[in-house]
Amino acid sequence: MARDDENLTAPYVLEYKYRRSCGPVVGRFLAALKDGRLEGVRAADGRVIVPPTEYDEHGEPTGEPVALAPTGTVTAWSWVAAPRANHPLARPFAWALVKLDGADTALLHAVDAVEESRMKTGARVRARFAAADERVGHIRDLACFELLPGDAHE
Repeated sequence: MARDDENLTAPYVLEYKYRRSCGPVVGRFLAALKDGRLEGVRAADGRVIVPPTEYDEHGEPTGEPVALAPTGTVTAWSWVAAPRANHPLARPFAWALVKLDGADTALLHAVDAVEESRMKTGARVRARFAAADERVGHIRDLACFELLPGDAHE
């Protein structure tokens, strides 16, 4: 049996020194976010998928991009009372599935509702983008959604 002082060790750093390509469909979506716009993609059956994918859930290729409104409806949500450092907002917020107007699927993103009592399923929200000079073609270019005036659960 080997003694601990007989084990050989060497430092090893696991790293991936490459950049991932996001492809033409997701790349276009991110470019739209950089421009302060929301886009989906049309599936073979006519549905509009957002975030866009190159293939639908049946393995069929998707088609042309579809411009979407910056507004939508909350279909489900969960409150984050104590945000972590890597969360999109430093204050309490909701993670929500938002079905954008003109889309058939929902996008998961943050809703800046200020307080939990204002959130509700069915709430109408509007996209809030990062400042134009801060956008880089990343999902965080869409800073969050915010409740439309008069649509908070009071």
